[in-house]
Amino acid sequence: MTAQTRKTAIVTGATRGIGFGIVEALLQEGFSVTGVGTRAADSYPEFSRQLAENPDRLFFVRGDISSSEDRAGIIRAALENHGRIDLLVNNAGVAPKVRADLLEQTEESMDRLYAINTKGTFFMAQAAANLMLEQKIINGMRGTIINISSVSSTVVSVNRADYCISKASISMITQLFASRLAADKILVYEIQPGIIQSDMTKGVQAKYDQLFEQGIALIPRWGTPEDIGHAVCVLAEGRLQYTTGQVIKLDGGMTIQQL
Repeated sequence: MTAQTRKTAIVTGATRGIGFGIVEALLQEGFSVTGVGTRAADSYPEFSRQLAENPDRLFFVRGDISSSEDRAGIIRAALENHGRIDLLVNNAGVAPKVRADLLEQTEESMDRLYAINTKGTFFMAQAAANLMLEQKIINGMRGTIINISSVSSTVVSVNRADYCISKASISMITQLFASRLAADKILVYEIQPGIIQSDMTKGVQAKYDQLFEQGIALIPRWGTPEDIGHAVCVLAEGRLQYTTGQVIKLDGGMTIQQL
């Protein structure tokens, strides 16, 4: 695959966990990727290794998606790196610093999660969509936007109200952009990960190990960042062009209701 025909992507929150799994999967599929992180690249050893191994296909931009200035810089850098953007993966997100009961939820925590998980996702999608609208159609598409949310979009955790609300909003963001952009050959999807091995879940590993033993999911194992990366690639390859606005649940069957 030549540089002229290689598909291109932006992945936010790309330097570890789910985001890094997505980056690795896209690189394996031949994509050229601009990965976004909030700290210097050398703060992330595995990502830095991939940067060194793929100097012509993997690039790094330091930025915070809650900042309008940083979002503009991410888009600008990706254009400089790739010439066009075929795919945006809106993966960056944060969990509460402290899990608090619904009746003790603080405005500060709600504001922080809204700024990154909700507002950041919305305006990154907006920026990418406006860019994609100017691009020529290739293989029937101008581009794809994939928003990474969580099963917490629909599964209640009363000690993480701020997180659940911020992730539920991504479901509506996905439907809004899917509705607005379908006629322009831009497809939009939502991926809802379940219990995934990552830095975010390290502190509750024992809890979820026990829940898996008790049957919380039909597939009795942790999900992996690689699982999410594979799903992103299926959508990004453009083989499902009669779909948009769909939710892909990568949760091992956890959210299936049973009698």
